[in-house]
Amino acid sequence: MSDTLILEPTHRADACVIWLHGLGADRYDFLPVAEALQDVLGTTRFVLPQAPTRAVTINGGWAMPSWYDILAMSPERAIDEAQLEASAQQVMALAQAQVDGGIEPRRIFLAGFSQGGAVVLHTAFLRWEDELGGVLALSTYGPTFTDGMTLPDAKRQLPVLCLHGTLDDVVLPAMGRAAHDRLAAAGVPVGWRDYPMAHEVLPQQVRDIGAWLVERLHS
Repeated sequence: MSDTLILEPTHRADACVIWLHGLGADRYDFLPVAEALQDVLGTTRFVLPQAPTRAVTINGGWAMPSWYDILAMSPERAIDEAQLEASAQQVMALAQAQVDGGIEPRRIFLAGFSQGGAVVLHTAFLRWEDELGGVLALSTYGPTFTDGMTLPDAKRQLPVLCLHGTLDDVVLPAMGRAAHDRLAAAGVPVGWRDYPMAHEVLPQQVRDIGAWLVERLHS
């Protein structure tokens, strides 16, 4: 992924956040958020990958940055699971590159907004086999999560913070809550925070994310 944007910290990096953008956006979408978070995370590298451009069925087949094709919106998202798997493999390659570069797996966090969040949830819990520091799931859902899913002991130690807008009409709050509830039922330490917003990111949310990351990186 040669077009991945990497934001180095002020001091030598000893932690990393890999952050995936949403459908139709690009790797620069969360650059301002990463820059703001580095004000409180002076040794954390941010890795912002770019989704491939491909046709998206629900958008009339128009090509746009997309981690996977969405074939239908309801009753639940119908997706191209092979493309989701390919995106998960890309995320794992980025995480492995950080490990190879000296970052401890337990200090690597996966974050994603909307479609990007679906990819990181799938990657963290169903594909990546090493440790992680945690997962940030913004305005997203778990298309590959199921009721009654079982997870290995190591995954039940992985902290997650789900953040969602109460006014979100793109990814309905109920979809985000379902992902949260399935993780909770599987024994995962998962938190939920909602905000009076639509399908977006607010400054208060970024501050909450910063505090959550600081707590885990300094514990």
